[in-house]
Amino acid sequence: MSLIKRFSRRICVGIIWFGFTLYILWLAPLDRPESFTLLRHLLTFQLDQVNSYLVAIFWMMGVWPMIYACLMFADGRMQKLPAFLYFLVSNGIGIVGLAPYLALRKRSQIFIGQVDWFLQLLDSHFMGVFLSLCTIGLLSYALLTGDWPNFIEQWRTIPFIHLITLDFCLMAVLFPLSPLLDDDMARRNLQNAWVFWSIALLPLFGALFYLCLRPPLQVEAREQGETP
Repeated sequence: MSLIKRFSRRICVGIIWFGFTLYILWLAPLDRPESFTLLRHLLTFQLDQVNSYLVAIFWMMGVWPMIYACLMFADGRMQKLPAFLYFLVSNGIGIVGLAPYLALRKRSQIFIGQVDWFLQLLDSHFMGVFLSLCTIGLLSYALLTGDWPNFIEQWRTIPFIHLITLDFCLMAVLFPLSPLLDDDMARRNLQNAWVFWSIALLPLFGALFYLCLRPPLQVEAREQGETP
C-alpha cells in the first residue's frame, strides 16, 4: 500500500471521529431524561422495559472493544500510545474513545517482546469463538423477541438509541478502514488480499471469523524481541 493510501486512511478515521463527536454534541443525549432511564434499564437487566434490539446492540458494544483489543494489545507493545487506556475509554464512549488510537498509532508489522498470558489469551482462537458465541446469542435474542418496527421508530426519535446504533455501525466500518488490521495480518504473514476483503465486506462476522481462524503471532518476531 502506498504512503498516500495509508495517509488517506488515517484522514478518513480522523474525519469520522471528528464528525461523529460533533454529531453527539449536537444531539446531546445526556440532556434527555429518557437516556438515563434506558441506561438504567439496560444496566440493571430490566429487559422487559427495553426493545430486544437495543439490548443486543448495547451489549455488543462490549463485544466490539474486545474484538479491537485482540489486535490492539499486541500492537500497543510497539506504540507510545497507551492501548489499554484507549480500550477502557472505548468501553464507555465507543468509537469516540477508540478512533484517536486508530488515527494516531504508527504503522508496525512485527511483534517485539514477550507474549505473556494476557496476550496469549487475546491471541487464542478460544477468544474468537467466545466472542462469536456471545454475538450469535445476542443477535438470536433480538431476532426472536425484538420488535423491529418499534426499534426503527425509537431510532428515529430517541437520540440515545440513534447514537448507540450509529456507534455500533462505525465500529464495523473502522475495523477494516484503519491500518490496524493490515498490520496484524502482516505480523502473522497473512498477506492475501481475499482474506482482507472477506473481513471488510462481512461486517462484524468478518472480524469474528478472523479472530477464530488467524494464525498465531510469528515465532520469529517473538524470538527477535528476546535476543539481546
